[in-house]
Amino acid sequence: MNEVDNDDENVWNASAVILDIDSGSWADRSPLHDAASQGRLLALRTLILQGHNVNVLTIDHVTPLHEACLGDHVACARALIDAGANVNASTIDGVTPLFNACTVGSVACAEILLENGAKPQSLVYHPSPIHEATSKGHYGCVEALVTWGADVDMDIPHLGTALYTACVCQELECARKLLREGANVQKGKSLDSPLHAAAEKDCTAVVKLLLDFGADVNARNTECQRPVDVAPPSSLTEGFLLLL
Repeated sequence: MNEVDNDDENVWNASAVILDIDSGSWADRSPLHDAASQGRLLALRTLILQGHNVNVLTIDHVTPLHEACLGDHVACARALIDAGANVNASTIDGVTPLFNACTVGSVACAEILLENGAKPQSLVYHPSPIHEATSKGHYGCVEALVTWGADVDMDIPHLGTALYTACVCQELECARKLLREGANVQKGKSLDSPLHAAAEKDCTAVVKLLLDFGADVNARNTECQRPVDVAPPSSLTEGFLLLL
């Protein structure tokens, strides 16, 4: 180990001692985390060549690859993966690099991860890449996830399906993509259908899209309400649904 490595190791060991876990301190970040988060490819490659562990973890189990994807630093993500980074690494909160890529809409990072074995969907109670991409309107990420086998009808108990999320967030194109890929137009969150969500948000464009794909205007939720019943009074959506 050379002098630079010794210095880095000393910094690492010292920072580990002063961690303030309760405040969520980032003092345990390694030089690789910093280089990846800042998109400094040359520095990252140098550290890798010096033998730094590409799967080094913070106290919250964040890896350098998590950081590269969150920053949309495609070249850094590729360098880490080529050096053996775990594409399915999970933080203590269940966040994966793929989820981070979907958070920022990095289609390039998402595709690199998927091409190298990243799982296109999470466990049911973990943060879901397809829900995250859909909620933010990142159409390209949704498309990549579906192409690599993500379940368009995956149901997260507190979120419902990705289609339901698209309706809640009024993301028309993501909703259209999911429907074209076979998403169940009636499957939402519990007994709330996607049409209920779109009607409640007074998003007539999404309402019309769902109806084009066969949504049931008479479906009732847990409170026995139809979509027209949850639409804002005197809204365009209420008026439209009353005509059906």
